[in-house]
Amino acid sequence: MTELKAPREGFSEALIRLGKQHQNIVVLDADCAKSNMTNYFNDHFPNRFFNIGISECDLVGTAAGLAIAGKIPFANAYANFLTGRAYDQMRISVCYSNKNVKIIGHNAGTSAAQEGATHLPLEDISLMRSLPRMTVIVPADSLEMEKAVEAAYHFEGPVYLRVGKLPVPIVTTQKDHFEIGKAIKYRDGTDVTLISTGIMLDETFKAAKQLAQKGIKAEVIHVHTIKPIDIGSVVQSAAKTKCVVTVEEHSIIGGLGSAVAEVLAEHQPVRLKRIGTNDRFGVSGKMPELLDFFELRASRIAAAVEELLDIAFVK
Repeated sequence: MTELKAPREGFSEALIRLGKQHQNIVVLDADCAKSNMTNYFNDHFPNRFFNIGISECDLVGTAAGLAIAGKIPFANAYANFLTGRAYDQMRISVCYSNKNVKIIGHNAGTSAAQEGATHLPLEDISLMRSLPRMTVIVPADSLEMEKAVEAAYHFEGPVYLRVGKLPVPIVTTQKDHFEIGKAIKYRDGTDVTLISTGIMLDETFKAAKQLAQKGIKAEVIHVHTIKPIDIGSVVQSAAKTKCVVTVEEHSIIGGLGSAVAEVLAEHQPVRLKRIGTNDRFGVSGKMPELLDFFELRASRIAAAVEELLDIAFVK
């Protein structure tokens, strides 16, 4: 049975491990330390933890100041409030000024389901991807989250890291190499390229298996870094399969689907279908219910592939 673990747990564990190794790490939180699991960092390093309160703008501004002082700040808050309210501070104080700040968006995607529709961030990647100098990372599970935290620490410059709250299957392995800006090919195929990000890697694996039962060979590529996107991997696979389906737990506007579409339009025009949330706000419910509601399931991915292949056959 596949192990389930919350990405925020992997984030917290990696942060503490790095904190023991590097004295320049400081952690800031917008009064959500228990939910974000940054309270455990506070338990270990109380002199390097700052609760800024429910003030995301101050959170980011303070983090930028700490970066000027030579620290490497990890600024934590709920993704919907952090990317929305503090956008101006991230734009000017962090990205324009090119400060070494790590922006951590918690409660991301459908993992915020039971918080209510207004708390469901489905536009955060789009907002962060639009900022010059901002690197955007969306890990698949808690294990990859640990690798992403360490990579973010060693990376010089602004980083946005998307963190889910609820347990999801661990589908990556310890031996998988993680490098910012480099996609991972998990499965070879010749008929279609499935490109996923974040927790949708699990459903993408399942879709590839369903397609294999019908004789359709799907190549599976996991893009944990939305920006900078791995142009080479996308182009190479698309040139081979001539058919691409992107899968994300985010709006299809401005996220992974948009990033891949831009790459294909400029370098390798092929048939493309984007699967994600379609220009709409979230709804309240439980995480599995929302994944069903938004049709972020293997069956929809497989159906999209068959639709594209049917179009190609007709033409």
